[in-house]
Amino acid sequence: MAAAKFKPVDEQFSYLKKGSAEIIREDELKAKLEKSAATGTPLRVYLGVDPTAPDIHLGHTVVLRKLKHFQDMGHTAIFLIGDFSAMIGDPTGQSETRPPLSREQVDANAKTYLEQVYKILDKDKTEVRYNSEWLGKLSSFEVVRLCGHYRLARMLEREDFRSRLDKNQPISVHELLYPLLTAYDAVMLRSDVELGATEQKFNLLVHRDIQREYGVPSQAVLTMPILVGLDGERKMSKSLGNYVAISEPPGEMFGKLMSISDELMWPYYELLTDFPWPTIVRLREEVRTGVLHPKKAKMELAHNIVAGFHGEAAARRAGEEWDRIFSKRETPEDAPRFALAAGDPKRLSVILVEVKAAPSRSEAERLIKQGGVEINGVRVDDVKRELDLRNPAEYLLRAGKKKFLRLVVE
Repeated sequence: MAAAKFKPVDEQFSYLKKGSAEIIREDELKAKLEKSAATGTPLRVYLGVDPTAPDIHLGHTVVLRKLKHFQDMGHTAIFLIGDFSAMIGDPTGQSETRPPLSREQVDANAKTYLEQVYKILDKDKTEVRYNSEWLGKLSSFEVVRLCGHYRLARMLEREDFRSRLDKNQPISVHELLYPLLTAYDAVMLRSDVELGATEQKFNLLVHRDIQREYGVPSQAVLTMPILVGLDGERKMSKSLGNYVAISEPPGEMFGKLMSISDELMWPYYELLTDFPWPTIVRLREEVRTGVLHPKKAKMELAHNIVAGFHGEAAARRAGEEWDRIFSKRETPEDAPRFALAAGDPKRLSVILVEVKAAPSRSEAERLIKQGGVEINGVRVDDVKRELDLRNPAEYLLRAGKKKFLRLVVE
């Protein structure tokens, strides 16, 4: 009777693996799923997030959606808020020590995080924990004991630490503590599976080791790829201005998603939707062979993502409004065509001058700051915004109130 609670293990594994970058180790995860099915006991699966900023964007949702997939399969989804670890700061990808956050900043961010994650996770089935529950109570003796379970040489194998040592850049001792303290999270949660981004792999492997040191069975690890931002080059980030926040209005979200390149559309399909892999392969082939126009495929993508956060009706209205505006502006007689040579991403302000939409770089930047520039119906307000010129693409540019240009990357 207990085994009937879950879908067949092979079906679960196939569903959970979709879009993942790596599973450490696949045989361990399968064994855990088999034991879960046999005993009727859900796996304990967790995602730890440090609330270092108030807004969640689509890049954050890649791993959140994977946690939801485990929840869909009947397992226990644990959303761990790193309210203690956020005040230390994970140095991942940093070339220097990250300044710690105050308790007030962490608490405010944690509150908005929960409001947003429930757009993805089932609130009634999600176990929410804060790692201050146990990390805030560790004695100095227990911290020293924890450090004694890991060797310094192995810690310095971490890529960003090694790079900083090579460049004679400083590393603070508290940064070395971060992976050990978050590993204690895995010990206390007695997790079966931990999720994270590929850039967190080192920490996740440390967590497995420390679990064993404390006599807890090692968790399996599932990592997800980093989502590339709207510029098609760098990871989605609010500081880079290439992001889509999940709290943005439907029309704004829709327009931003329609601005991505045709090639970037496919990773978005894989990481931000529940379309089965065979369906994505079919859509891509239809676009390649000309059966399906890339704009139609992209509109389906944008509709699916917006509907997930705002509902079907709002997504439909956003799509109709975007199509009405864009289709009207897209016609050749309304928008002169300018060919852009394929190459590296280029500042939009530079392109405005090249296509004679602005007399100078300073005037182009002034126009952007005043809200007078749109790409594919979405206003651009970042003077550092770049267009991805590496792949064939088409952009509808508005400069000023009435000047429309069709930019075609060839």
